[in-house]
Amino acid sequence: MAKTYIEHKTFDKSNFAVEALVKGEYEHCVFKSCNFSDSDLSGMSFSECEFRNCNLSLVKTNNTGFKGVKFIGCKLLGLRFDNCNAFLFLVDFESCLLNLASFYKMVLKKTRFKDCSLHEVDFTESNLSGALFDNCDMVMAKFERTVLEGTDFRTAYNYSINPELNKMKKAKFSSNGLAGLLYKYDIVIE
Repeated sequence: MAKTYIEHKTFDKSNFAVEALVKGEYEHCVFKSCNFSDSDLSGMSFSECEFRNCNLSLVKTNNTGFKGVKFIGCKLLGLRFDNCNAFLFLVDFESCLLNLASFYKMVLKKTRFKDCSLHEVDFTESNLSGALFDNCDMVMAKFERTVLEGTDFRTAYNYSINPELNKMKKAKFSSNGLAGLLYKYDIVIE
């Protein structure tokens, strides 16, 4: 059975939680204000696509391909990116709600997170070399055995990162964020 291939198509205000998105490969497509909540995108592939103001909360992503995909103003609560196809995985997030998402063991080199809420996101054992966290709220985000070499946290806030448990060579922090690196010592910084 041939796989469905869709390119250069715009989906506007579609409710894929009610009527599932056709299984296939999507290239250069735009999804605007679509609801994917709790739907199954397993085995599908999205290349050079853009999701704008979409709800992708709790979407199933077993072997889903995201290659050069932008998420702008999207709700991605509890999304398991760690279940995605790791081959050519490349994403960009702007003004997104990513609380409770998981990037466990994912390669996220140079990934951009701009103006995002990243509460309780799991970055354990992921590679965030050269990533940018621009104005991101990172309350209880988890970093353990994570590669943070050259990662930019200068405008991020509310993070707690143990330098002894992560590779942090050349990571960038503002002086205002140093408390997030010293939390484990239970000291008061004023």
